Amino acid sequence: MATAQQQRLRRRAACRRQGAAVVEFAIVAPIFFLFLLAAFEFGWMNVLRHTADNAAYEAARAAMVPGATAADATAKAKSILNIVRAKNAKVTVTPSVITTSTKSVTVDVDVPLGSNALVLPRFTSKTVLHSESTLRTERPDSGT
Repeated sequence: MATAQQQRLRRRAACRRQGAAVVEFAIVAPIFFLFLLAAFEFGWMNVLRHTADNAAYEAARAAMVPGATAADATAKAKSILNIVRAKNAKVTVTPSVITTSTKSVTVDVDVPLGSNALVLPRFTSKTVLHSESTLRTERPDSGT
């Protein structure tokens, strides 16, 4: 059986160990949460990049069919970007007027990360995600 002195020594060691655990947590926790928030931020940037790619492609598909206009393509891209609530996104369709002689349509989508960041837009405020899609139009040749 342990003596009273041995029991006191064990209790003191346990108290010192609890203090060490608190200090270790205070050192490690901020670093852990920094990596956790960075993982969320990079994941969100990947979602925005993929959505911008998809919006550019689907808008170009909407503009390549006969009778489509640049406004149709812009509306399609903006509707896809609104799914993830992308703010201040810019959609550009080239050519701006699609005629029967138009051979291809290019859609550019720019999403600024400064207004779309989750945690700290300070680090990505000057970065713009750019996506572009060019497709040939489905119009009959008028020259033959």
